[in-house]
Amino acid sequence: MSLRTPLAKVRGLGSAKDGTHHWWMQRVTAVALIPLVLIFAGYVIALVGGSHADVVAAIGSPVGSLISLLLIVAVFYHFMLGIQVVIEDYVHAEGPKLILIMLSKFFCIVVGLASALSVLKLAFGG
Repeated sequence: MSLRTPLAKVRGLGSAKDGTHHWWMQRVTAVALIPLVLIFAGYVIALVGGSHADVVAAIGSPVGSLISLLLIVAVFYHFMLGIQVVIEDYVHAEGPKLILIMLSKFFCIVVGLASALSVLKLAFGG
């Protein structure tokens, strides 16, 4: 016995079976961001008053670049998940909803990759 209405069956509406994963990933990235932001903030505070070369050396170091890359991945993935939920909750028309979700994912990927490439350039001196 199905609890779905005949109209829902025809439209193909129902669980996409990925809501739990999406929810968990938001929580995991939120928890991961706590130490990453604190460590990165410590780096920034330690570099206050330093020269440009000091900042480049700190971010270009193995530990600095690793922390920066982990922070970039976590921030943009968390942002992508969060903005998708906001769009799904508040944009009711399917066409604009799909376009906005695609644009937000594209934005997160492009800006995240640009940020990661900047850190890698500092790390490898390119």
